[in-house]
Amino acid sequence: MAAETRVNPYAGRHAAKDALRHRIWSLLEASGLNVGPSWGRIPNFSGADLAAWRLAQSPQWAAARIVKCNPDPPQIPVRLRALYDGKLVYVPVPALVKDFPFYRLDPADLQRKGVDFEMAATMGGAALHGQPMAFEDMERIDIAVVGCVAVTRSGGRTGKGAGFADIELGIFRELGIVDAATPIVTTVHAMQVVPDADIIMQEHDNPLTAIATDAELIATGSTYRVPTGMLWNNVQPDQFDDIPFLRTMHDRLGART
Repeated sequence: MAAETRVNPYAGRHAAKDALRHRIWSLLEASGLNVGPSWGRIPNFSGADLAAWRLAQSPQWAAARIVKCNPDPPQIPVRLRALYDGKLVYVPVPALVKDFPFYRLDPADLQRKGVDFEMAATMGGAALHGQPMAFEDMERIDIAVVGCVAVTRSGGRTGKGAGFADIELGIFRELGIVDAATPIVTTVHAMQVVPDADIIMQEHDNPLTAIATDAELIATGSTYRVPTGMLWNNVQPDQFDDIPFLRTMHDRLGART
């Protein structure tokens, strides 16, 4: 693989997490378990559909009517299962680069329009057929699915380093769209589950309630502190520059220390 493809554009904020991400991406590629490119991404993996099935066996999924699900390829089976289960799905705009943060996918509306769920579950389909949504217009979320590069059985997680999930969840909490009891879950390959000591959870990090892999469903029993809102002091200057609505939300909600 060419060296220029083995780069994480979000590296540099936490050296230990960067090293862990590189290790996981390398392991997935060396084992042939990756589906498509891994580096700098929430990696797609062989068995993602099975992991989505296991997630759907969890009590948190069964109780949920409204799902927030990250836009990455390994969670396409999660979004597809949610639509077939009749759940309303909110999908973030990839990298949050538009003036609105989310697409709303209503399975009843999609059926009326003759849109295949398989199409709507992809990001291209969500952009084409989903309804653009501002944070303030979103309903309360019952379960939040986040993308992960590595996780621990105690609920630790790290994404690709961009901080999108933590920003979304922080704003949700400020607006009352989620609270401390809202389940936060993910689907990963079993190879992405690492020892607890490998992930240092910081104050802005959101711990996982459950982890579904191709091999098992893990109830984490997490004892990590859940952030209470948006930690504006932790937002990086490049995040304010690259996410169009972030400064507006900061001015509207006020900075937290």
